[in-house]
Amino acid sequence: MIADARSVLTSKDNKASKEYRGGLISYQKAKADIQAWMKEDKQPECRFTTMFDLYALPDDFPGYAEAKLSPDPYEKVRILEESLGEDINDRRFIPYIQLHEFETLVLTNPQQLDWEYLEHDEPIGRLIEMVKDQNPELINDRPETAPSKRILKEIPEYDKVTAGVSVINKIGLPLLRQKCSHFDKWLLMLEQLAGLSGL
Repeated sequence: MIADARSVLTSKDNKASKEYRGGLISYQKAKADIQAWMKEDKQPECRFTTMFDLYALPDDFPGYAEAKLSPDPYEKVRILEESLGEDINDRRFIPYIQLHEFETLVLTNPQQLDWEYLEHDEPIGRLIEMVKDQNPELINDRPETAPSKRILKEIPEYDKVTAGVSVINKIGLPLLRQKCSHFDKWLLMLEQLAGLSGL
């Protein structure tokens, strides 16, 4: 089994021959990139999935208006994922929306931030105190209180691409799956497709 990952194409500068990836500004641009990627490999056994943050999804995202009406974050992502799957309309596609954003996973164990940010004991301690026994998937998505904003408030130099990935690696899948049920269900589905369930 071979896995590949990439950020969606969000814009192009044809004059400079540059492509910009990451940061979902327009669903239609993301959809075009997903469909282009799927056309590159038409093998029936291939599977494609997403990891879009629920926080700050663009309002042209499938199911956005309906999902916005629900007060339950898990119901929101169910509506959005189902709508996304219907819109892409390919049986090989598995939609996934991260509750509420990538930094949710970092907040499963903020202590691990000390691997990247030495001498930040007090800010990390405040994050640990803030999270306590909360379900990290339910830490909310207001502009001032989204998971990334909470981390940046304490550690302004926090960088998702470098430090975030490293911290997640240190936390490890068992704890991430234990604390983040929606994330766990997504991984379980992927494992079952690969025949890895129960390992």
